[in-house]
Amino acid sequence: MTVLPDDGLSLAAEFPDATHEQWQALVEGVLRKSGKEVSGAAAEDALSTTLEDGLRTRPLYTARDGAPDPGLPGFAPFVRGGRPEGNTAGGWDVRQRHATLADGAVLTDLENGVTSLWLVVGQGGMPVSALARALDGVYLDLAPVVLDAGPDVEAAAAELLRLYEGRGVDPKDVRGNLGGDPLGYEARTGEAQDFAPLAALARRTAEQYPGLRTLTVDALPYHEAGGSAAQELGASLATGVAYLRELTAAGLTVEAACAQLEFRYAATADQFLTIAKLRAARRLWARVAEVSGAPGAGAQVQHAVTSPVMMSRRDPWVNMLRTTVATLAAGVGGADSVTVLPFDHALGLPDAFARRIARNTSTILVEESHLARVIDPAGGSWYVEQLTDELARASWEFFRSIERDGGQAAVLRSGRIRTDLATTWAERSKKLAKRREPITGVSEFPLLSEKPLEREPAPEPPSGGLPRVRRDEAYEALRARSDAHLAATGARPRIYLATLGTAAEYTARSTFAANLFQAGGIEPVTEGGFEDSGATEAVLCSSDAQYAEQAERTAESLKAAGARHVVLAGRGDYAGIDSYVFAGCDAVDVLSATLDRMGVS
Repeated sequence: MTVLPDDGLSLAAEFPDATHEQWQALVEGVLRKSGKEVSGAAAEDALSTTLEDGLRTRPLYTARDGAPDPGLPGFAPFVRGGRPEGNTAGGWDVRQRHATLADGAVLTDLENGVTSLWLVVGQGGMPVSALARALDGVYLDLAPVVLDAGPDVEAAAAELLRLYEGRGVDPKDVRGNLGGDPLGYEARTGEAQDFAPLAALARRTAEQYPGLRTLTVDALPYHEAGGSAAQELGASLATGVAYLRELTAAGLTVEAACAQLEFRYAATADQFLTIAKLRAARRLWARVAEVSGAPGAGAQVQHAVTSPVMMSRRDPWVNMLRTTVATLAAGVGGADSVTVLPFDHALGLPDAFARRIARNTSTILVEESHLARVIDPAGGSWYVEQLTDELARASWEFFRSIERDGGQAAVLRSGRIRTDLATTWAERSKKLAKRREPITGVSEFPLLSEKPLEREPAPEPPSGGLPRVRRDEAYEALRARSDAHLAATGARPRIYLATLGTAAEYTARSTFAANLFQAGGIEPVTEGGFEDSGATEAVLCSSDAQYAEQAERTAESLKAAGARHVVLAGRGDYAGIDSYVFAGCDAVDVLSATLDRMGVS
C-alpha cells in the first residue's frame, strides 16, 4: 500500500497504474517460455500453492482481496492483539520449559532473559515433592510459574499455592497457570479425568488469586499427532468451549470462566501460516465469547511453543534456524508468551548451551531486532489478512463438525479426531517422502560424516492416546538402518555415481543423486571405477543428450563389472536401466528398496 509524502508529490504520478490483467499477461508470457500455455486466471493458478485445509496461496494479493475488518489491538475481535499496548512494553513473556531438576538451570534462565517458568511435574517430569527445590531462590512475586502436571494437577497446585503462602507472596501478585487440562491429558493418554476438582480449584483461584489461571487449552497434542493448522485451532476451540461449559455449570460467570483459560499453540517455521494462525485463533475465541454473552472477555491469552514436529535429530544445529523463524512468527503473530524448545530437544535433555541459545533467540528478536516495538506488524498485509480470514473459516468449520459430533470429549473417545489427524498426516507424509516439503540436513543436504550429539535421555512423556509424529521419522528409520550396517560391517552401504560427459553435463544430476542417496544413509562413491568402489549398485548421471548416446552402453558395462542394479538420474526408457530417480519421486520408497536390495536390514 502506498502512502503519499507530506508534500503530496507522487513520483509515480506521470505513469498510468498497472492493471491486474496486465500483470496476468506478463505471467502468461513467462509461463509460455516454460512450455505452459495458460491464460487469464489459469496463469495465476499455475503459480499458486496449495496448503492444507483447502487453503491456497496466490502469487499476488491486492486491495481487491478484501478481508473482514480486523479491528484495533485490544478490542474485539482481537485479531490484532488481546491488549491495546501489545507486547511493546517489554516484549513477549519468555517462557522456558523444565522437566527435570538440573542444578542451577532455573535460576540461570531467570538471570539471563527468561521471564516465566513452565514446569513439567509428575508423569514425564519432576516429582511434585521437588517443586520447592526447583523454585528455590526464585522470586515468586516476579516470575510467573506455569505447571504441566497431568493427573497430578491437584497435588501440584496445592504444593505451588503452599509455596506462595509460605514465602509471603501477596495473592494479588501471583501470576501463572496451574495447568489443568483434562481433555489435553486424555488426548495424550486416552485416560479420562474428572473435571470436578478443577472446577473447585478454578473457583478458589478466581476468588483469591486474580492473576492466576487454572486451565490450559493445549493444542499441541493435535499438532504433534499430525494435525493441520485448522484442525489445531478447531480442536482448541472445542476444548475451550467444553471448559467454559464446565466452569459456568460450577458457578463461575462467563467472564470469570474465560479468565481461567490460557491457550497453547505450536509455532512452526512456516512463518506466515503461524502468524495467521495466532491471529485467527484470537478472532475465533472472540466469537465464542460473543455468542456466550461476554464479548468483552474474548481476548485470548496465547502461549506459543516452537513445534516439536519440525525438530530433526540429524544435523540438529539446523533446528536453531527453524526455531528462530518460528519465534519470529509467534512474536509477529501476537503471542503473549513464547517457549523456544532447545535445538537438541529431540535428542533428550538439553545441555546448558542449548538452553542458552533457546532463551537468547527471544532476547535477540526483542532487544536487538526490536520485533515487539510494533503492534501486529503483519496487519494490513493483503496476504496475511486474507490468509487469516481463510484459516479462521476453515477452523470454524472443523470446530462446528466436532460440536455436531458431541464435542471434544466425544470425538476423542470415538476415535474420530484420531482418524482426521491421521488422514492429514498421511497426505503430508507423501510430500515429505517426495521432498516437496524438504527437511534441511535430513532429506536435503544430509551429512553422513556428522558426529551425532549425545544427550541424557529425557523422561518418557505421557503416551497411550494420540500418536506423536515427527517430520524426519521416515528418513530417521532409513538412517538407523545405515548406522546399524556401519556398526556391524565397518562401512556404510555404497552406491557408485557413474558420471558421463563433462562436468557441466553431469554435475546437476550427480549432486541430486548424491543428496538423494545420502538421505537414506547410502554413501555415494565418485572416485575410481565401479570395481574399486565397494558398491553393488550404480547410478548414471548426465544430460539427456548424453543418456541418448551412452546410457544403454554404460549400463551394460556396469553390469558386466558386477553391478546388480543400475539407476538413472532422470527420466526415460533405456535398455539395461533398472529404475529411475528424479525430482518428485518417492524418495523414501526408492531408498528403502535400495537398502533392501543391498541387504541392509
